[in-house]
Amino acid sequence: MKTGEVKIINKGLEDEMEVWGYRPCLWKTILVGVGVVCSGGLLLLLLYWLPEWGVKGTCTHTSLRDAHTLLLRTTDEFRQWFRAKAHVMLAPWKKPFDSLDLSATAQLPNGDHSEEHYGKLAQGQPTQIHFFTHHSTKYYWDDETQNFETYKGLEDVNVSCAGIHSEHSSGLCKTLQDFRRLFFGENEIAVRVPSLFKLLIKEVLNPFYIFQLFSVILWSAEDYYYYATAIVFMSVISIATSLYTIKKQYVMLHDMVAAHSVVRVSVCKGNKEIAEAMSTELVPGDVVIIPANGMIMPCDAVLIHGTCIVNESMLTGESVPVTKTSLPSSGEDAAVSYSMEEHKRHTLFCGTHVIQTRFYTGELVKAVVVRTGFSTEKGQLVRSILYPKPTDFKLYRDAYLFLLCLVGVAGIGFIYTIVLSVMNQVPAKTIIIESLDIITITVPPALPAAMTAGIVYAQRRLKRVGIFCISPQRINMCGQLNLVCFDKTGTLTEDGLDLWGIQRAENGSFSPPESEAAEQSLVSSAFVAGMASCHSLTKIEGELSGDPLDLKMFSATGWILEEPTEEETALHNPLMPTVVRPPKHVVLEANQNNPLAQNMELSQISSFEIGIVRQFPFSSALQRMSVVVRRLGEKHMDAYLKGAPEIVASLCKQHTVPQSFTETLESYTRQGFRVIALAHRQLESKLSWHKVQSLSRDLIETNMEFLGLIIMQNKIKQETAGVLRELRQANIRTLMVTGDNMLTAISVARDCGMVRAHEQVVIADAVPPKDFNPAAIMWHYTENPQTTKDNQSVEINLEERAYDKRQPPQEQSYHFAVSGKAFAVVTEHFPQLVQKLALRATVFARMAPDQKTQLVEILQSIDYTVGMCGDGANDCGALKRAHSGISLSELEASVASPFTSTTSNISCVPNLIREGRAALITSFCVFKFMALYSIIQYLSVTLLYSILSNLGDFQFLFIDIAIILIIAFTMSLNPAWKELVWRRPPSSLISGPLLCSVLTQILTCLFFQVLVFLLVRQQRWYETWTPQSDACNVSSYSLTHSSNVSSPHDHKNIKNYENTTLFYISSFQYLSVAIIFSKGKPFRQPSYKNWPFMLSCIGLYTFLLFIMLYPVPAIDSFLEIVCVPHDWRVTLVVIVVVNTAVSFMLEILILDIILWRLVFRGNQGGNRPSASPATAKPQEANSRWGSSFLSWLFCRRNKPPRVRYMNVALELQDDPDWPPGPSTVTYASDAQSHISAAL
Repeated sequence: MKTGEVKIINKGLEDEMEVWGYRPCLWKTILVGVGVVCSGGLLLLLLYWLPEWGVKGTCTHTSLRDAHTLLLRTTDEFRQWFRAKAHVMLAPWKKPFDSLDLSATAQLPNGDHSEEHYGKLAQGQPTQIHFFTHHSTKYYWDDETQNFETYKGLEDVNVSCAGIHSEHSSGLCKTLQDFRRLFFGENEIAVRVPSLFKLLIKEVLNPFYIFQLFSVILWSAEDYYYYATAIVFMSVISIATSLYTIKKQYVMLHDMVAAHSVVRVSVCKGNKEIAEAMSTELVPGDVVIIPANGMIMPCDAVLIHGTCIVNESMLTGESVPVTKTSLPSSGEDAAVSYSMEEHKRHTLFCGTHVIQTRFYTGELVKAVVVRTGFSTEKGQLVRSILYPKPTDFKLYRDAYLFLLCLVGVAGIGFIYTIVLSVMNQVPAKTIIIESLDIITITVPPALPAAMTAGIVYAQRRLKRVGIFCISPQRINMCGQLNLVCFDKTGTLTEDGLDLWGIQRAENGSFSPPESEAAEQSLVSSAFVAGMASCHSLTKIEGELSGDPLDLKMFSATGWILEEPTEEETALHNPLMPTVVRPPKHVVLEANQNNPLAQNMELSQISSFEIGIVRQFPFSSALQRMSVVVRRLGEKHMDAYLKGAPEIVASLCKQHTVPQSFTETLESYTRQGFRVIALAHRQLESKLSWHKVQSLSRDLIETNMEFLGLIIMQNKIKQETAGVLRELRQANIRTLMVTGDNMLTAISVARDCGMVRAHEQVVIADAVPPKDFNPAAIMWHYTENPQTTKDNQSVEINLEERAYDKRQPPQEQSYHFAVSGKAFAVVTEHFPQLVQKLALRATVFARMAPDQKTQLVEILQSIDYTVGMCGDGANDCGALKRAHSGISLSELEASVASPFTSTTSNISCVPNLIREGRAALITSFCVFKFMALYSIIQYLSVTLLYSILSNLGDFQFLFIDIAIILIIAFTMSLNPAWKELVWRRPPSSLISGPLLCSVLTQILTCLFFQVLVFLLVRQQRWYETWTPQSDACNVSSYSLTHSSNVSSPHDHKNIKNYENTTLFYISSFQYLSVAIIFSKGKPFRQPSYKNWPFMLSCIGLYTFLLFIMLYPVPAIDSFLEIVCVPHDWRVTLVVIVVVNTAVSFMLEILILDIILWRLVFRGNQGGNRPSASPATAKPQEANSRWGSSFLSWLFCRRNKPPRVRYMNVALELQDDPDWPPGPSTVTYASDAQSHISAAL
């Protein structure tokens, strides 16, 4: 292995990192030590902030195998650096699942990892294993791969489901447990709450606070104690608040995790004995017994015997308890390698609550431990909270760049001050203090606090409208959203489904639809028996609980569900753990017309009872569920299957499926109904209960007889259509991502306005390669409910507002609809079409949870800022991955989402975007204001330095506290604008309009400051000020120049006419730029509605005008202002008015009218309103001409769009074969050239 070679760990995963190996170097360490001493500790601080410098500065490259220190760097856009220390442990074998020679292995120490004990582990030669820990995960050196690997758990050995039953179901002996514990550690999710001292040190060593400390020391050296005290006071409050918040979050997380992390469990040992143990001692491979009354799971475990009812709301946000069944032990399903994701219906996750277990006489409910500690699903969730990724990267990167520019300006001032002071023979101490002071003036210490204020106010406003935020920095990101994905059920539509009716199939054809399933005539039918038994409902504390769809379907039958107790199961035949039966009066009424049944005994009535022998729970991947039942008194068993109609029909005998199946299904789904199919099969009478328990579902779910359709109605929420219309008008694209049927999803998309009446929907139906046929996409055009001729369609499109001006209208009239199956094929076999489909696809149906997350990533890859709004378990991954995830669930699991809304409809989305836009604009306004404040003060001080003067301490104090702090904190209070506009705020501080705005204001302030500085020196009454000077009382016609009078006065030379003039002018400049930058419409309410800001501005204007026109000796003395003639005061008022007017005119005329409207509007990267060239008015033609000229002037002519999705749109505009024609096929081999063949 080459020295210094880089390796990738966690390849392809979210936390992928590059890793380098280093070993200590003595001479480098000595050099750094000398540097630290010489720099007074500053070098140590720098190495603390930049860990890569710290490692490279004290170590030399070496191989990873021999490294003492490891340097890690993330491969994402943040490129974060980390350092980790390498450790060595001794173990009898290299990997946790290697087979041990137990006879030769001594007893391993239990819970003691000291090196003395490791030496006694084996009689033979122990193995040295190198490892390091990063973010609560251990990485072990693997000689085979020559890289560091993580051990997650039982999945690492790639064992099949049958293998878990045969090899891992008996439990582990103590020696093997202890050996595995060396690698996996204690089974606990340890959230260590840091001490206040540690948190304080970490907070205080922030570069911002170090700079503040430097500023305070410097100001104290200048005797500028007042503002230094104010900054110290602000910093102490800021640090205390920050420490309290961080400590509180740690304690809350610790309490949430620790509440159920340590419990007593029953563990099966290798010799079939059962022992009590602490949950912290569990390792992968242990077999735990789940008690009958349930438990909180301390680890991830796969069920191998019995059934469990589990509440997974802590992880998924899904409040409905789910049924977990045992892992298949035979058949095709058992041959598949165990995967936690694929077999989650058999997996009990850490932190979830097992409410109750189902078991049979003499049987124990057992589960094999798969993962422990931070490797569990709960552990991963806690890790993501403990070590979050940085957010709002672009805004803060730009802020640092802007600050660097200010530092550059400060550097110029620093050099200027030194040169000027040396030329004027100023003492060295004064030179050092004044030159360093210019840096503290240019880079304002109060900037971060002022910028945070806007986000805090936005968070408070969101809370008032019922939106809670756990990641405040993401509020700014919401202001940039240009695409929002919505889940369908429970988000766009009502959560509950209502049974609309049933349509039974008899003798290969459909009967007329029936609205009631509980009719007496149907009580003995197989259809109603299937509805009553094919579900995963259970009784918890006497109440029916389970999937809402199952609940609605079961309640429509009117049947009763009974679960026998353990005692009853023991007394009787253990065939029927759950029984469903119709009410007795229904059975009697049903048999009234039958003369043979008039004398029916109660025992005969019970023959309608159905016992559920085995359940195959609903699987998202299979899109179906089934049960095996036995009717009381019958010798044979029956199987019932329920699921997606297309899937169910494919598993049925073809002659039992009505010929009109496809047409009937389409007619319902087009109307937006949720359709479920039901099928039945009579099993062979020789099948016993024990045989059924071991059969794979594939053997049962075949050769079924089609029973008919259950039609459920899913109503659109009242607010949905209005919200989607508002988002479309705001130029925000909307998508539907659902697990439901394709045609139902398209119907709902049309009904809620996501797809409008005149727009075409193209279904991309893809099939994977099979035999010798390549993968293919079939393009089906759906029928429009409202058909129009082509020219009519064009006319409608021309009138639409939300079209991109670059694209011809006919390009806008289609949407793609993609199923989960097609999505998987396209991403694997048609990578070059992924972005093209993502650009125009609006409906994604039958999407699995991981596909939703994958879709969000694809949209982000083409530069969309993506929001995700959902409410269920399937949305957790996408909610976390999106730039802004909004959960409509009030459950604890909403920690997976940055935002949680207490209102159960999508009206929260526009509210969040409006507040995000307001917060983003507020951040820009405050940043621009603080930058201008620095530059204005810098200009004043630089001009005064030229005459060896400066601003006085109380002048600084008045400006910094009375003006800047009050204005900065009140200008952030503007509420969001009441409606969403089509334009989005700029995403970057380093954008054309913002830079132009700042530069024009800097030049304006510079011009007027230099003007008054020169003008005051030209006045007839001007002289070098002395304590005897009295310019106020000297007539302008009888001025005497007494510049030769030499009297002792202030050595700092604060009191002079230049100082007073610049103080007045600059004070008004701060206020004018604050009002100019505090913009309202279209993203915030106008500033006049922000009464604290208006009162502050009016109060300060009044005070400044008063002391300027009517001087008060006490105030003049306090602020170290000298008296100037009244004529000059009036002149200054005129100059202030002109300065303010010029600033306003430049901001409104140049920025708002010329630059925004004509040059930079193309940057928005979205669809904006445009008129047809034929109907363009003359002023619009002039606008276009002006836009062209200015674009040429700013070198923006023919410049490609910055965002990727706009480039894709332009490429498609020139592609004659896109979109593909109706009834065509695109093959994987020719997709590159879009060759399509007619079907």
